[in-house]
Amino acid sequence: MESKKQNSSIIWALVCLVIIIAAFALTGIFLSNKSPEYIQGQMEAAEYRVSSKVPGRILYFNVKEGDYVKAGDTLAVLEAPEVSAKLMQAQAAEAAATAVKEKADRGVRAEQLQSAYEMWQKAKAGLEIAEKSYNRVNRLFEDGVMSAQKRDEAYANYQAMQATEKAAHAQYQMAKNGAQREDREAAAAQVNMAKGAVKEVSSYINETVLTALADGEVSEIFPHRGELVGTGAPIMNVTMLSDKWATFNVREDLLSDMQVGTEFTAFIPAYNKDIKLKVTYMKDRGSYAAWKATKTTGQFDLKTFEVRAVPTEDVKGLRPGMSVIIKK
Repeated sequence: MESKKQNSSIIWALVCLVIIIAAFALTGIFLSNKSPEYIQGQMEAAEYRVSSKVPGRILYFNVKEGDYVKAGDTLAVLEAPEVSAKLMQAQAAEAAATAVKEKADRGVRAEQLQSAYEMWQKAKAGLEIAEKSYNRVNRLFEDGVMSAQKRDEAYANYQAMQATEKAAHAQYQMAKNGAQREDREAAAAQVNMAKGAVKEVSSYINETVLTALADGEVSEIFPHRGELVGTGAPIMNVTMLSDKWATFNVREDLLSDMQVGTEFTAFIPAYNKDIKLKVTYMKDRGSYAAWKATKTTGQFDLKTFEVRAVPTEDVKGLRPGMSVIIKK
């Protein structure tokens, strides 16, 4: 009887041992089959901000949020009366400078030129008379009929008329040649400066009509119609949907198969489909993004890297903000 009890105890002990061993085995199996790790990122796209160089009031918008625009399309129009007034001033200054240049190029008027010519001819006639008078008086002086005083007076008058003729001829030549070269160059420079001012103000006028720099979708409009906006103030954002990429923050121990140039498959929950991506950019996020070790003994910090990847083919409907899942 005691032998049977002893055998029964041994059997139960063996059964318990087998159960314990089986429990440990199952635990090891469950621990060895870890659940897969997932890396979640999101789609992003390039965008540009539309702003104006001049302050003004929003006259009207030609688009609304969600509209697709092409390069050159008019997005909004500003009202800037101050700039229009400055354009009028610049144009008036250009007209005045052009008139001065034309006057310098043309020279004196025909009436002034004719008057200078007549004065020269008058001086020439006076010179001829003075020369004849001097010659006559000089011959009489040589014959002893005329006094030296009279001869000297005739000679002085002759010299004076020579000077008068030269001065009248110089006045005529100056009127005929027009303005000096320096004056013409100065007038031309004034015209160029005025044209530059008109061009500058015109460029500001052009800035009141805001156009799209590239194809894209209007993602956000900041001011409302009728509001004042300052110089360089953002008016709207345009997202270029043709330039998309996925961004992931990846722990460095998971980067073994994610190098620049490598391709991998990712899952898009929005469309329940897989897409192919190619890594184009990789950079560490700095010490502030390090994964801290839970134990200090024998372990180390793991940094986080930003990884960017572009789709290898066009995926219709893929938009910025959509989740992208990588299964490791």
